Amino acid sequence: MADPRRVEFGDFLRSRREKLSPKTVGLPAGRRRRTAGLRREEVAQLAGIGVDWYIRLEQGRTVSPSVTTVDALARALRLSKTEHAHLKALARDGDKRAFTREIVPAPVRRMIESLTQPAYVTGRRWDVLAWNEAAEEVFGFGQLPEQDRNTLLLVMTNKQTRKFYGARWNDVAKSMVAMFRATHDVWAGDPAFTELLTRLREGSPEFVKWWEAHDIRSTAAGLKTMNHPTRGVLQFEHTSFQANDDPALKLVIYTPVQSAMRLG
Repeated sequence: MADPRRVEFGDFLRSRREKLSPKTVGLPAGRRRRTAGLRREEVAQLAGIGVDWYIRLEQGRTVSPSVTTVDALARALRLSKTEHAHLKALARDGDKRAFTREIVPAPVRRMIESLTQPAYVTGRRWDVLAWNEAAEEVFGFGQLPEQDRNTLLLVMTNKQTRKFYGARWNDVAKSMVAMFRATHDVWAGDPAFTELLTRLREGSPEFVKWWEAHDIRSTAAGLKTMNHPTRGVLQFEHTSFQANDDPALKLVIYTPVQSAMRLG
């Protein structure tokens, strides 16, 4: 069986190739093209590698490209800094251990419980593992079954959460899918991630469309506006931090902006 990470590596190459035009990379259009984007031989030419080698990479074969080759492909495909980092991550040999749900250390739990603004901790699969009272008041994590406490699952498949974001849901959800893509691909084939992916595909047609685009985004701070069912319009600046206790854990903090309705 093909290595799922190599399959994702190849799929990512193909998705970026199909987004480029000959004009963008300084190549003549040439004869009529039946499909969008560059041809495989054009990418190979731009990267300075053999066509057969590039085809093997795009097909997800079990081959290990060098750092030099990955960098050349990134230049040829005009990858962003985030996309380049993702391609390098997929080219590395991954951790073969199966995913296990993380445990939040007691000091980290006590720290988030002491905060007055909404805060929660997620794991590698974006499962919500711990949260404080302020986060419960806004998101209601405690009212959900454990298997549903996943930030991407909530945004993509929960009708109440969709209403929560209103007209902004499309932008929020699409951005989250691109950020989760970067996480998923390095765990491709793991049963826990496969199970989550199946639920997302079955629960959201938008997810299926955005997932196939294979867009990649890095996690970034920002502003979120929410239509809370009882508190009205809430605005937060959100940012995240990696825990030193376990780099797989991410602390997310929502800070109310001055114009927003105060909690409490």
